[in-house]
Amino acid sequence: MIKKLHRTNRNKELFMVHIYGIQIKTFSNKKLLYSLMKLVSKNKRERIKKFMFQQDSLRCLFGALLSRYAICKISNYKNDELKFNVNSYNKPFLIKPNSLYFNTSHSGRWVVCAVANNPVGIDVEYIKSIDFDIAKTFFTKEEYINLMNQDIKNQKRYFYLMWTLKESYVKADGRGLSLPLNSFSIDIKNDEISIITNNKLNLCYFKKYYIDNLHISSVCSLSNNFCSEINEVTVYDLLETLS
Repeated sequence: MIKKLHRTNRNKELFMVHIYGIQIKTFSNKKLLYSLMKLVSKNKRERIKKFMFQQDSLRCLFGALLSRYAICKISNYKNDELKFNVNSYNKPFLIKPNSLYFNTSHSGRWVVCAVANNPVGIDVEYIKSIDFDIAKTFFTKEEYINLMNQDIKNQKRYFYLMWTLKESYVKADGRGLSLPLNSFSIDIKNDEISIITNNKLNLCYFKKYYIDNLHISSVCSLSNNFCSEINEVTVYDLLETLS
């Protein structure tokens, strides 16, 4: 579920897992696009320019912009005060402010970002036709059985729910896909989501969000204090906060 953002809402509780989303749109307004590009780092601009397709460039751009926006809203830092680095698995993290963690994801027409005061991972997926045989490789035996036991009308939705939950976990762990998706198991019972794992990150919480009929997002965090809805951001929110 998506809710429109109240622009004056600056006093949010720091210890909540905050989630923001923005819809990716094709830009014909080159002046606006130029203004947005100026809000990210020079290195990021160079990376964005290397993409062959505009949609890939826009996903990269809005991922960077949305993360900066979310961090600024939570921390009250200014955009030009933010400093980033990447870990050994190429996952970005904050140097300044160093008290917050963030993660982004994009799929279909949505970019999403989660910000918290502890490690957090988020994934969004566009719900489309899928060959369920892929689950034999990336799901555990128990997860695959649960998928096959779903009502045929619900199977595709259930697959993407499981996929986003597993992706959010490996991103919260910090190793990303260096951690095999079948090295742990997600269990869903009566809407309660838990994890079965021998990995170091074994005490964590999950939250799922159905953005619309075609997009699903899941978040993994050490905190169970999730926002109830994804806050939808506009291009003009980005410009107002980051300029």
